[in-house]
Amino acid sequence: MNHQRIRIWDLPTRLFHWTLVISVIAAIVTGKAGGNLMDWHGRIGILIVGLVAFRIVWGLLGSTYARFAQFLPTPAKINAYLRGELHTEGHNPLGALSVFALLAILLVQSVSGLVSNDDISFYGPLYDIAGRELSNKLTGIHHQLSNVLIALVALHVVAVLFYVVHKKQDLVKPMITGWKESAKGESARGGGIVAVLVALVVAGAAVYGASGAWITPPPPPPPVETPNW
Repeated sequence: MNHQRIRIWDLPTRLFHWTLVISVIAAIVTGKAGGNLMDWHGRIGILIVGLVAFRIVWGLLGSTYARFAQFLPTPAKINAYLRGELHTEGHNPLGALSVFALLAILLVQSVSGLVSNDDISFYGPLYDIAGRELSNKLTGIHHQLSNVLIALVALHVVAVLFYVVHKKQDLVKPMITGWKESAKGESARGGGIVAVLVALVVAGAAVYGASGAWITPPPPPPPVETPNW
């Protein structure tokens, strides 16, 4: 069967993917280590907010195989794939489930982390808006879901290795180079500079909102009067 070289992953998708990989690993390490690294954990969490916001916009405006509509894992697609009747470029239905699950849990983790606290010295940038009671509840959810996130990441890695070893499909190289050998697929289209700018603006707004820089700081306490003895 003749194969042709097609453009599968655009540059913004690839940059997003590898930046998210590094960010998630760094967030897990700093979160588990705690202590002085919690400040970096918080900064990385804000970055992840921006990355997820970028990916959501890019899933609507990006190139062919980056768009959610292209790989939405409907029951019909999943059944057809499991029966070996569906062959798609980009994410297959099971891979798509993993993508959506990771994005969902990263969104919950990052939002809950913005209002979390460690009862010692770390307070998320939006802690004051949430208040102590809500912060404690969301902090508990944040801690519980961290193990779920680690499990999803591990499952993602195992799936990639499975495709490399058993199906002889290298999923990593196309995410680095952007190109893939295909029997009948077409190169990705769309995702031009306007779409990139829109996604970057939304991501920047998300980072600004998550940072809490827009919150008016509380007024300083009144000076203590010293008795004139």
